[in-house]
Amino acid sequence: MVWLMRRCEKCGNYTMKRNLCPHCGGQVRLPHPPKFSPDDKYLKYRMALKLESQQSERDLH
Repeated sequence: MVWLMRRCEKCGNYTMKRNLCPHCGGQVRLPHPPKFSPDDKYLKYRMALKLESQQSERDLH
């Protein structure tokens, strides 16, 4: 399935353009979350990153 809608990171407007926002010229990205898969092959990397960020937050406080 091809996602057509894009959302500007600067102003938050939605557009069909793929490169830049026609309103402010900001970068656009997909507003949809990634598809869920129970067989997620990147789960261990995301969990390691999450644990690492939680530990660094605790070290700052």
